[in-house]
Amino acid sequence: MSAMHSVALSSSAIAKCPRCLPGLASVSTVARPIFRSAFNGVSLRLPPPNVIPRGGNAQFSRATIMMVKPAIQFIQGTDEQTVPDVRLTKSRDGTNGIAIFSFDQPSVFDSSGELGDITGFYMIDEEGMLQSVDVNAKFVNGKPARIEAKYVMRTPREWDRFMRFMERYSQANGLQFVKK
Repeated sequence: MSAMHSVALSSSAIAKCPRCLPGLASVSTVARPIFRSAFNGVSLRLPPPNVIPRGGNAQFSRATIMMVKPAIQFIQGTDEQTVPDVRLTKSRDGTNGIAIFSFDQPSVFDSSGELGDITGFYMIDEEGMLQSVDVNAKFVNGKPARIEAKYVMRTPREWDRFMRFMERYSQANGLQFVKK
């Protein structure tokens, strides 16, 4: 038998949960699974889960924020261990810029045969992922020696987001800014 799974968002669940705080209700009772049979269309509605406040006091409950270590990847799921040299350029009016990452003897060359091909350039942090497909490998005597990846920022918002990533990445990896 096969069954389809979906998530129902219901604002009535908040009204039916008098014990829940408004902020807590949106996290714990708004999204709940509805199971539908592909054969007869009958749905099963599950009751909202019981809310158990952390620390014993529901009035002072806080959301838990997960911090992600900033990472660069060429194969999704595999962090690059080599710390790059990064060159930044920015237009005079500040509306766009380019970041060029140079990796000498990157670790992705050691594992790319086992894990798959290089699919792009991914910069991952707690805000999400920035990505580019402008990745070039440099070969010396027929062997891979270097990777250069280019990330283009076309708006001031993209520039600011990139700089937030670089600040986190540089703190985690001991990089420092040198103006030339």
